[in-house]
Amino acid sequence: MQRIWIALASLTGFAAVAMAAFAAHGVQDPDAAHIVASGVQMHGWHALALLGTGLWSPRGGWLTNAAGAAFTLGTILFCGAVYTHALTGHSLGSVAPTGGTLLMIGWLLLGASALRTR
Repeated sequence: MQRIWIALASLTGFAAVAMAAFAAHGVQDPDAAHIVASGVQMHGWHALALLGTGLWSPRGGWLTNAAGAAFTLGTILFCGAVYTHALTGHSLGSVAPTGGTLLMIGWLLLGASALRTR
């Protein structure tokens, strides 16, 4: 799983940088650009979280893999909902809070995997 988490971290980081560039050069509305920038910040932090998950996964067991899954799905849901709202004005309802909850669960799982490992 180590290679999978590191590959996902790379793709997530790429997407975060691409969205940052789009926000800086392609979004005319300053409010929308600010919302996208908030999404980019979370996107980037969780690319790093996935990288850490990949580096820790050989020792972390199933909790680490669960953390990686939570980070991946949470990032897709949270950032996707934030970007959709910023760029279209349409809210996706509970998608962003669900994604945010998964991101928090991912951090708890990663911490638990560190404490559980001997």
